[in-house]
Amino acid sequence: MPTALIADDERLMRDQLKLRLSQVWPELEIIAEAKNGEEAISQTLAHRPDFAFLDIRMPGLTGLEAAQAISQFTHIVFVTAYDQYAVEAFEHGAIDYVLKPADPERLALTAERLKKRLASPPNDMQALIARIAQQVTQKPAYLQWIQASMGQELRLIPVEEVLFFQSDEKYTRVQTKNYEALIRKPVRDLLEELNPDLFWQIHRATLVNSKAIEGVVKDIRGRLLVKVSGLSEKLEVSRSFTHLFKQM
Repeated sequence: MPTALIADDERLMRDQLKLRLSQVWPELEIIAEAKNGEEAISQTLAHRPDFAFLDIRMPGLTGLEAAQAISQFTHIVFVTAYDQYAVEAFEHGAIDYVLKPADPERLALTAERLKKRLASPPNDMQALIARIAQQVTQKPAYLQWIQASMGQELRLIPVEEVLFFQSDEKYTRVQTKNYEALIRKPVRDLLEELNPDLFWQIHRATLVNSKAIEGVVKDIRGRLLVKVSGLSEKLEVSRSFTHLFKQM
């Protein structure tokens, strides 16, 4: 029976990938999981899985750094939300990849490719991993998905569907066209992970999707308010960020 390890710092992503793999490749046994690169290395050395599904970006040692340490022991499959890195690996044919969130149809193709590699030893991929690692440091890779709470449910929300983020002292509200959810990550941390061309900071506690801005109005106190497409709610612009709307 073929075996695999899954390494991702987000439990929801690990659970989703396990579920999808069980659907497209029931014979594959997930014998270990890891939350970071260090755990991926130790679990691989302990269990020697046939395949290691490694998230490229993890805290501590990354998936790339883990891959450099274990690629001689197991076939590497990169899991990533950033397509440019995955395509580089896939085109060279040495490493397969899974894009987050895992698509069943694409994952089925990955499974077929991996089955053919079971009889062969892992390829020498040090040079290719080094090239991908260089890409990661040179190209900014922005957050593509938000893991948010809706009541007792955890939901994956595509970043481009978010109209705005707004923080209070404890939570950050994630507002889409059809619903709102909550995350614990504050706006100051989101600023480092979101594409600044897409999300504009208009207040200390507010980020708005620039594509969702319908217009800007002034209230009777002279404050600028952003009108968001599809919502009646308006977002206040603090004085520090009024320069963003001078051309409007």
